[in-house]
Amino acid sequence: MQNKEKGEKKSEIIGSARDSRLKTPHNIPAATCIQEANDLYHWVQEDKEALLASGLAWELVEDLPARSEALAKAEALWQTQWLDRQKNSREWNTRSPLAYDLRNRLLADFRYAFRNHPALLTPLRTNSLRKSHPRMIQDLNDLSVLGRGNRQLLEAIGFDMSLLEKAAQTSTEMASLLARTTTARMEQGQNKKNRDRAYTHLKEAVDEIRRAGQYVFRRDKERYRGYISDHLRQKKIRLSRDLKKKNWPGT
Repeated sequence: MQNKEKGEKKSEIIGSARDSRLKTPHNIPAATCIQEANDLYHWVQEDKEALLASGLAWELVEDLPARSEALAKAEALWQTQWLDRQKNSREWNTRSPLAYDLRNRLLADFRYAFRNHPALLTPLRTNSLRKSHPRMIQDLNDLSVLGRGNRQLLEAIGFDMSLLEKAAQTSTEMASLLARTTTARMEQGQNKKNRDRAYTHLKEAVDEIRRAGQYVFRRDKERYRGYISDHLRQKKIRLSRDLKKKNWPGT
């Protein structure tokens, strides 16, 4: 129960963060950030007295595991939602052209079959002007209903009547797919914001602890190295190496 209450309290703290100060892990992957925070937690234990003497609030150190766990959960949820959105988007991109082709085929067939019935042509003119995905989905359903009510006219031109059922089924399936795609996009946006909140919350603690450690051990190279990001250090080395190669005579 205590762990559950602590987790709920942590969620409230993270959720209260102002959007204006949220940070995104552009320069460092979330997984790397979590690992470095865990490494830092163990590294500082040996330096507790020196860090406390510098004014560091030790509660930040004690809170690192909870902050790391919060980011791990938020990142996992965001990644899962991102994968779902990608899957839905790929399915939509594959199936929507076929749905539009079916709608356009029905319109062409119906225009010919109903050419001598002006009242039946009126809704077809309206349908041809509809451009949005939701309207295409509704058009398929409307055309299916219109076709079932005028079977004789369609049969007279050799129309494939199975297309009416196909249109109705496609309308239902595409409506569900569009809803999933739209919902996934909205949820992904919220999940990303939650991930950024958790990352910001963890980064604030890590940065404060590192600043204290870098100050206390500014003359102790061995202990100092534990208070810098190895990921960013390696990245800086690679950038410097690439810059030297780029500016090297003869390259």
